[in-house]
Amino acid sequence: MNIRKSILMRVYLAFGLMVFGALLVFGKLLHLQYVDGGEWRAMVDSLTINERVIEAARGNIYANDGSLLATSVPEYELRFDAMSIPEEANDVFNSKVDSLAYRLAGHFGDKSPRQYLALLKNARAKKARYVLIKRAVSHQDLKVIKTFPLFHTFREGKKRYSTSLVTVRENKRILPFTNLAARTIGYKNTKGDTVLVGLEGAYGSYIDGKSGSQLMQRIAGGVWVPVNREVEVAPVDGSDIISTLDVNMQDMAQRALEKQLIASDADNGCVILMEVKTGEVRAIANFTRDGEGVFREKYNYAIAQGADPGSTFKLASYLALLDDRLLDTSTHVDIGNGTYKVPSHTIRDSHAPKKSVLTVKEAFEESSNVGVAKLVHTHYGQNPARYTAKLHQFGLGQSLGLQIPGEVKPWVKTPESRTWSKLSLVQMAYGYELRLTPLQMLAFYNAVANDGKLVAPLFVKEIRHLGNTVQHFEARVVNEHIASEQAIKKVQGMLEGVMTNGTGKKLSSPLYTSAGKTGTAQMNDGARGYGARRYQSSFAGYFPAENPKYSMIVVIRNPRKGYYGGAIAGPVFKELADMVYANDLSLHGTFAARKVNVAGSKMPLTLSGSKEASNAVYEALGFHPSNWNALAQSADSASKGVPFVEVQIKEGVVPNVLGMGLSDAIFTMENAGFKTRVSGRGKVVTQSLLAGTKLKVGTPIILALN
Repeated sequence: MNIRKSILMRVYLAFGLMVFGALLVFGKLLHLQYVDGGEWRAMVDSLTINERVIEAARGNIYANDGSLLATSVPEYELRFDAMSIPEEANDVFNSKVDSLAYRLAGHFGDKSPRQYLALLKNARAKKARYVLIKRAVSHQDLKVIKTFPLFHTFREGKKRYSTSLVTVRENKRILPFTNLAARTIGYKNTKGDTVLVGLEGAYGSYIDGKSGSQLMQRIAGGVWVPVNREVEVAPVDGSDIISTLDVNMQDMAQRALEKQLIASDADNGCVILMEVKTGEVRAIANFTRDGEGVFREKYNYAIAQGADPGSTFKLASYLALLDDRLLDTSTHVDIGNGTYKVPSHTIRDSHAPKKSVLTVKEAFEESSNVGVAKLVHTHYGQNPARYTAKLHQFGLGQSLGLQIPGEVKPWVKTPESRTWSKLSLVQMAYGYELRLTPLQMLAFYNAVANDGKLVAPLFVKEIRHLGNTVQHFEARVVNEHIASEQAIKKVQGMLEGVMTNGTGKKLSSPLYTSAGKTGTAQMNDGARGYGARRYQSSFAGYFPAENPKYSMIVVIRNPRKGYYGGAIAGPVFKELADMVYANDLSLHGTFAARKVNVAGSKMPLTLSGSKEASNAVYEALGFHPSNWNALAQSADSASKGVPFVEVQIKEGVVPNVLGMGLSDAIFTMENAGFKTRVSGRGKVVTQSLLAGTKLKVGTPIILALN
């Protein structure tokens, strides 16, 4: 083969390979275009256009009285579209941008007008369409900002220009009462693992609503902007939850609990107030001491802290004995010197007994460990399963099925339990080797107050959407009769006896009757057992005793200044019960049935002030004073306060305001023409200028209040 043919062969081969390669590329292009094209176009769209979820406004949570406990408040992110005004209308943009910068600086106060102007003009120069102006802007602020130049649609001549403002809405959850029942209201955390707490978590499917959507486009710099100003699918706001909580009672409960936790130097505690008939929880407070020594709502001990209940559990032991007709309240038990020896253990009473033989009622009133342990061991020692079966009959071994998550399953062991021992029966008799939460214990006491009917605690009454009821919740009866009527009546009498003769005597009130039981239990400290000498103090009961409306339990853990239930937990019960009684007029009976003026015909005192105002008060109370001078003369001002005196106001003459409240005193002085300064609070005890003195109008006067 000559050289020419060799060269031509090589050229043809190279050319053929190039053509073949071109055909392969062309074929691949056709394949990408027509075979894989749809897939790749979808991928491109997913990278440049995406659908953003528009979160719905979560429903509100209301208290029983209609007060708002939790709500969603819209917050907005403000962005600036510098090209909403076309480039050919630069004169329109320049004529308004200075005013916009000035208004933004004046409203937010975070930048000067010059800084805002530079931001806006730079955005225009770069043709930016999504420049951040401000985050976390309230709805009220947004309404004002929409009136700023360029931030609303406007007309110049015959041409109409759209707004340069782009808003992105987010919903912020707030609690108007801050820490009031914070753990019960709860929250829903969806960042990472979903955490459901309280009503927010339990009813999230109702509260959350239905999210909407909006198309977003990615532009230069990786910034996503809305394709359209309006959302494609509007969100549907969530439903509202009507809880059983009462704001006033909740506030009372938290104040009473926190005060006692501070006074007793305790680690944590809780209090629950519940309506007897309905099981509706009116207040539930949980406080934990944090690292700074401040008590905060951090953990729901009421439903999630299972522990040995201690002496409050003795009620269940006595109810079992009475329901099985193994004894009566008048049955005697010999407690000796307050000790009772059982295999490998000695049970002791916390105090030396006043006498060695007590009736069952007296043993309960004095909270004798020996008495209840001896009775339970005597009657159930040969058949402990009969005793534990009774406890489960009372509902103490089963969960309550609460409307909020977090309830710890109760643990009431039986002879079949792996940890059952020779000591288990006598230990359980007075509240050990058990695990019950405060709410589970309260549900049992509430059943006794409710004549044996066990109802599950209720936290939510109703779910509403747009004002219409979606679902209504009634009291759920767990057991119509946990025990016989006779046994229930007997333990009711025993609980009342605790408040009149026993360990709760100091907690009783002269205004209403109550029933309850103190409890003191050593806390199990893990590997250290009970050797650490840490205590749980508790008190459970109900009021009024003759017709119970409210039941309550107080549990305070690891107090360092005392530990007996009556001294540590009892004061919270008394203070809250007193305040509830004072505020719930349904507990007082009718005014007609009460003797308001128990002293007879003697008129009550009134402070100095307006005769017309005082007369209106007397009329409302059913008094009809005819001789005001005689009323003033008959009063014992030294011991009961200042009797009524008609105050004469004359300009320029110093009036006598001694004995008045602050508002009346200031009103009187100001009307007489004097400038008032005050110190202290209460009622006026001294005034710097002598009454009756004629002085220049505007003269200052100092009032001291006690």
